[in-house]
Formats: sequence, C-alpha cells, structure tokens
Amino acid sequence: MFGLWRPRVLGAWKVPAAGPVILAVNHSHNIDGPMVMGVAPRPTHFLIKKEAFVGPLDAFLTGIGQLKVDRAAADRTAITQALGLLADGGVLGIFPEGTRGEGDFASLRAGLAYFAVRSGAPIVPVAVLGSSDRPGRLVKALPPLRSRVDVVFGDPFEAGDGTGRRTRRALDEATERIQKQLTSHLENARRLTGR
Repeated sequence: MFGLWRPRVLGAWKVPAAGPVILAVNHSHNIDGPMVMGVAPRPTHFLIKKEAFVGPLDAFLTGIGQLKVDRAAADRTAITQALGLLADGGVLGIFPEGTRGEGDFASLRAGLAYFAVRSGAPIVPVAVLGSSDRPGRLVKALPPLRSRVDVVFGDPFEAGDGTGRRTRRALDEATERIQKQLTSHLENARRLTGR
C-alpha cells in the first residue's frame, strides 16, 4: 500500500495491542480492505464475499487468512470461523454495510452487532477516506498512484448493553448504538483530515 499510494494513518495506537478486536470499516472502494490490512497495527482477517475468491485470488486470499462469506444466506461456516478467530484473540475486519457504497455507514447489516455481542470483542471504527475521490489515469478502477488515502482509527467501544443478552431486540439495540458510534467517528475523521 505504501508503495502504490501515500496512506496517512491516524489513531492506529487506539487498536488494542492484544485480545479480540473487530475493525468496522467504511467501504466505498475496492482498495479499502487491502489498505486497512496493509496499515493496521495487527494482522487483520476480513469477511470477504465469496465471489472475490476466484482463480488465483482464491488461493491468495485464503493463504493470507481472509474469510469467505456467502452473503445470500446465513453462512454458518464463515460465522464459526469468525467467532473462532475472535475467541483466539484475533482481529476481524468487517464492512458493516455489507457491500461497497457511499461509505457513510448509513445502512448497517446485523452481522457486526452479532459478532460484537456474541464475542464480547470491542469494536474499533475505521474510516478510509480518499480512496474513491477520483479514478486513476492508468487503471480507472484504482485511485491515482501516489495519491493520499487517509485511514483513521477511532476509539474502541463495546456494542452490547452489558447484560450479555443475545436476543433479537438486544442485537437491534446494539446495531443502533454501533451506527451512532460509526457515524460520529466518520464525521470526526472527515473534520480531522479535511475531507
């Protein structure tokens, strides 16, 4: 990432040095996940749509520990792998919106709340800014080479209400709390970076 672009990483020290952590990353461009993996202070394993695991990319993504998920249904294998990763004290990366979009955390899917409440892992919000500002000259699908991309890590927070409840209502309430925290972090990141 540092060879192709000029990432500016802010707040990486906020990621807990040990124990389970969930990185909740906004997603507006294809390079957002690789950018976070390249600059995060700990090895990160993302839940990635199974459609990305094609050809040589399949072996590569599997080899670097990324988790294949079927977004069309409740993928028990991916859920078990992700919870196992967190139980072992690893870092799980999630795009809470479920797909690439505006990257504004406007509509969250329930997966992030489920993993956070079920595992008890703190969530660290991550804002990637500048990756979708303009297309590159050589490869239109990528940001211009050597352009600046900001990656801003936020303060860790707990998604649950402290009761340990895992009911549908508890997950819905956790999703609301998460959305407020992520939206606030994104606003702060934009203010901090001037984007």
